[in-house]
Amino acid sequence: MKEFYLINEDVSISLAEVEKNIDKFFLNYDLNIIRKVLIIPPDFTRYYSMAGEITKIIYKKYSDKFAIDIIPALGTHMPLSEEERLKMFGSEIPKECFMNHDWRKDTVSLGNIPKEVVNEISEGLFVTDIEVEVNKKLVSGEYDLILSIGQVVPHEVVGMANYSKNIFVGVGGRQMINKTHMLSAVCGMEKAMGKDKTPARRVFDYAQENFLNEIPLIYFLTVTTEKSNEVCLNGLYIGRSRRIFEEAVKLSQKLNITYLEKPVKKVVAYLDEHELKTTWVGNKGIYRTRKAIADGGELILLAPGVKHFGENDEVDVQIRKYGYKGRDYVLDLFNKDAFGNSMMVAAHLIQGSTDGRFSVTYATNTDYITKEEIEFVGYKHINIEEAYKLYDPKTLKDGFNILENGEEIYFVRTPALGLWIAKDKMNSPDNFNPAI
Repeated sequence: MKEFYLINEDVSISLAEVEKNIDKFFLNYDLNIIRKVLIIPPDFTRYYSMAGEITKIIYKKYSDKFAIDIIPALGTHMPLSEEERLKMFGSEIPKECFMNHDWRKDTVSLGNIPKEVVNEISEGLFVTDIEVEVNKKLVSGEYDLILSIGQVVPHEVVGMANYSKNIFVGVGGRQMINKTHMLSAVCGMEKAMGKDKTPARRVFDYAQENFLNEIPLIYFLTVTTEKSNEVCLNGLYIGRSRRIFEEAVKLSQKLNITYLEKPVKKVVAYLDEHELKTTWVGNKGIYRTRKAIADGGELILLAPGVKHFGENDEVDVQIRKYGYKGRDYVLDLFNKDAFGNSMMVAAHLIQGSTDGRFSVTYATNTDYITKEEIEFVGYKHINIEEAYKLYDPKTLKDGFNILENGEEIYFVRTPALGLWIAKDKMNSPDNFNPAI
């Protein structure tokens, strides 16, 4: 099929332009024979993806021509609340159009990625087969078209988010989610972030090439930035081939990665209270800034909305039990089978640990999550109101700020929209344990 690229690095692409390209896309199809379409947008933790706006355009323009179902790509995240659904997708799309994805019981197996393939990808660091599961709706045969919508942006597990990750993790099952997270942690998160051909991405590529060919799947990929506290759509790529992903990656690497001349002693990052409500997703503030932080430095996460550690009870219990207490500590527990069939938690705890290179201070509302709870899992704590007196996100500007007391900090308003790297840490290796 014809592929569509819409790019503007300097100003936001208008929704009118987006609509024109969506219309051009649908000219590839005889709308008289399309009965039903499934849309797979991200969940609310990717609010800045512009996927909500694209979904609204498709529904408004085409819901009178064919039936539309929507399954947000939750992965293991909590389902959208009614408030989140309305904020992201508006009130024009009926609630009945939305379905939840349950990664534990809504999937079917498409086959296995052989352990020989995973062994080659990981260079012997992680040897296991991986079952490929997707939501059963994708293979039910009831949809004439499946539209996966999401944002390409630096990501801690896969290197650059979206494309087939939206399928294999967003509406995937336990094995793929668990094992690709652990694969990334073992092979080195810091080496992967912001890059394309990472170990986890190679697993997804293999799965796409071998298991998705019969599914009528089309990708809508976005690249976004934030300017003057407004989200800007700088790229829209529509198609099926890996080429559209590679083009989106190039633009995201140009627009979403910030290079600093030298490591920063103190970074302050703001975690939007409506978007990031757990350390599971709030730790993007750690992942995306860690290569900008000096050894012995400090990261302060302003987290007014963080109320839990995990996005579900199973994960929350294990984070509270084991904590972010260092790579060797977590790997020892993992090798003793402490995490059972939830190895993604082990991976997450490794990724959220700093191994003493810098400190992490969470600033939370203690009505939600207490100082004692934060300190038990391995972080420092400050009350959010006290933190705001020192670091007010309403007055801080993105980048370097000099405070009234003369202290210099680097402020990141929206860590989920990028990656920050000090130039002398560009090629620094992540720790990994070849003995696992």
